[in-house]
Amino acid sequence: MTIYHSLAIVIALCFNLLVSTVALAQSADRKQTGPKEADYYPITSFETPLGEVIEASGFQLMPDDSLIVCSRRGDLFRIRDPFAQTVGADQFSVYARGLHEPLSLAWHDGWLYATQRAEVTRMRDEDGDGAADVFETVADGWGVSTDYHEYAFGSKLDADGNLVVTLCLTGSFNSDVPYRGWAMKITPDGQTLPMTSGVRSPGGMGTDSQGRLFYTDNQGPWNGTCGLKLLRQGKFVGHPGGFKWYDDAQSVMGPPPKEPESGSRMHTQADQIPELEMPVVWFPYDKMGKSASGIACDTTGGKFGPFENQLFVADQSKSTVMRVFLEDIQGHVQGACFPFRSGFASGNVGVEMTPQGSLFVGGTNRGWGSVGSQPFAIERVDWSGKLPFEILAMRLQTDGFELEFTQPVDPQTASQLSGYDLQTYTYEYRSQYGSPEVDHTRPTIQSATVSEDRRKVRLVIDGLQRGHVHELVCDQIKNASGQSLLHPEAYYTASYLVK
Repeated sequence: MTIYHSLAIVIALCFNLLVSTVALAQSADRKQTGPKEADYYPITSFETPLGEVIEASGFQLMPDDSLIVCSRRGDLFRIRDPFAQTVGADQFSVYARGLHEPLSLAWHDGWLYATQRAEVTRMRDEDGDGAADVFETVADGWGVSTDYHEYAFGSKLDADGNLVVTLCLTGSFNSDVPYRGWAMKITPDGQTLPMTSGVRSPGGMGTDSQGRLFYTDNQGPWNGTCGLKLLRQGKFVGHPGGFKWYDDAQSVMGPPPKEPESGSRMHTQADQIPELEMPVVWFPYDKMGKSASGIACDTTGGKFGPFENQLFVADQSKSTVMRVFLEDIQGHVQGACFPFRSGFASGNVGVEMTPQGSLFVGGTNRGWGSVGSQPFAIERVDWSGKLPFEILAMRLQTDGFELEFTQPVDPQTASQLSGYDLQTYTYEYRSQYGSPEVDHTRPTIQSATVSEDRRKVRLVIDGLQRGHVHELVCDQIKNASGQSLLHPEAYYTASYLVK
């Protein structure tokens, strides 16, 4: 080989490397200039007061449009003008201090309610100086030990003045003090009444547009993955660790349910245990998060974009907010979850949707860690007014699914079967901690028919599976202008099928 030949090879290699580098750069530029979550839902981060650690776990908008935020460390702060373009530390003031791990707030009839680890307290500012000066215990009808897991999350008050509290177990497996692992209803006269058993580790509570009450439960024993669950009087939602308290609750709850069989599947156990309420939505572990938390519903009439009446659910570990579509099937609530917004500064816990169309998000990494690197954060999500191209809804049919989109689709890409990838799986219902995905199947998509208005696609499918998550990825679908879906993934939990 001559020196000239070697030099030619080196020049050719350098040229090829340069071409590859330029191509990669162009690809990165295209990716950066394509649609991004921030184009549609920008995040505003609040500057918090120097020296204050505000691990935001709950919010409440006040009648004067200030915002109260509670920190799990025991403090409540009032934020003046929380809808401002920028929110600085000088907009914060102390509303109360010295509470025991308050995780939820509510406003009712002139009182601010805080759900603490050991009680629900109400407070108000009687002298008008901006800080609470009257505190009253509303209810404390449950036990508390020294175990750090024993969180208590509270709902907002309903039209009748009732408030519901979900109580985390003692650790992952046990209920060492009264009603740990239960949801309890607190009546206007201060009674604490058993409502629902089977709670493991709640991360937040919220209602949908119909007033139905939900909570998030986290992966662990008898919870193969995190899930969104419905709270109904007299029901059992999965973890039998608190069954011992049925002896004290029989006048309200009746006898305890049959013990579930470890290693079974939850939908088969639901057929054998009438009290067992199936999850509304499973959040596939790691794909959609690892620590489901706060719940908010968009009832803003379009001020938050195209997702009216859908739920927004936070995840602490992934520092995300997910979106949930719900429907009624055979008298049960179930539905699909979708990615919505990532990029938050800390581990999201509390969320609050306000009538103005803003979603407030609070976070902490609490030593657990989170994708968001900050130890704590308070942020606000607003709709920019631009319409994202998304799967709006995923509705179960007798023989498949109907997909609805926020924008008209391109009929050519939306009707190609190769553009859809569908698999199903479920989880072991077992006493061990968590579960891998099990019982995988690959249903056959037989046809994809675009509606006349191009807003819907009807998928006819052979092989729907009851009790399974149906994971659908449709990353080839374009809208009329050739744009891809912002989030092509959807996860439908078919606890029940359409008859």
